[in-house]
Amino acid sequence: MDNTAYQRFLHEGDDMKSVVWFLIGVIGGFVAAHFMNKDPRGHDMLAEMDARITGFTGILGDAYREQEARLSTHSGSDAL
Repeated sequence: MDNTAYQRFLHEGDDMKSVVWFLIGVIGGFVAAHFMNKDPRGHDMLAEMDARITGFTGILGDAYREQEARLSTHSGSDAL
């Protein structure tokens, strides 16, 4: 087996390993959040985090819609 084929053989499953580790991380996160949610302090912390994320995504959504309206108004006047 030449060096290139050997290197390919060694790294052939790297993509699958990455997917498996990603899934393990996601599942581990859900399990940790479930246990945190059982504790009143953890529940409060997760609720605060959820409120912050909701506020952030709301700001992003408003900015997107504002920019979209601005661009559609601007491009509509160019078409005339």
